[in-house]
Amino acid sequence: MELTQENPDLSAYLAADEAIDHHHPRVRATAARLAKNAEGSYDYARLAFEYVRDAVSHSRDAGDPRVTWRASDVLEQGTGICHAKAHALAALLRAEDIPTGLCYQRLVHDAGDGHVLHALVAVRFGRAWHRQDPRGGKPGVDACFSLDGERLAFVPDPAAGESDHRVLYAAPHPAVLDALRAAPDRPHLWRTLPSAL
Repeated sequence: MELTQENPDLSAYLAADEAIDHHHPRVRATAARLAKNAEGSYDYARLAFEYVRDAVSHSRDAGDPRVTWRASDVLEQGTGICHAKAHALAALLRAEDIPTGLCYQRLVHDAGDGHVLHALVAVRFGRAWHRQDPRGGKPGVDACFSLDGERLAFVPDPAAGESDHRVLYAAPHPAVLDALRAAPDRPHLWRTLPSAL
């Protein structure tokens, strides 16, 4: 899928911010540990993806009520929804100078009533952006790191009002970040996440 950078300056996709705090010691230590086992940047990107996908539980799947949104907190607490996991992966990739953006899908809400935004990341390799979904597996969901065709958790169904957003953001969308910050727990967050950008 062709993505459009929100910011034409590629350096924006390497920057740290409040949510993608890749300057934090916890993010740096995790990145350094993963980098020790990597044979180059492609391998590091795969290892970072698999770490966030597998070692950070999806809080809904795990029944964890905590809400995390800052990358360092996601890595410390080991839990988060798709948005939090995307922030953590973006931070780990940017910590190793791999341009990474955030992108979104509009999907039918788990409860079946309305829609909700789902977060992904896109990494830049070979002068192209490649979407990745660190959400984590569950029955029927098998997201894998791939630079050769997408292996995402979900494929939107246009007949159900689902869609891929084509904009690639350098920072989390403010509507998503506001919902994450304001939520006292995950059940509340589930009711307040935006359904569109």
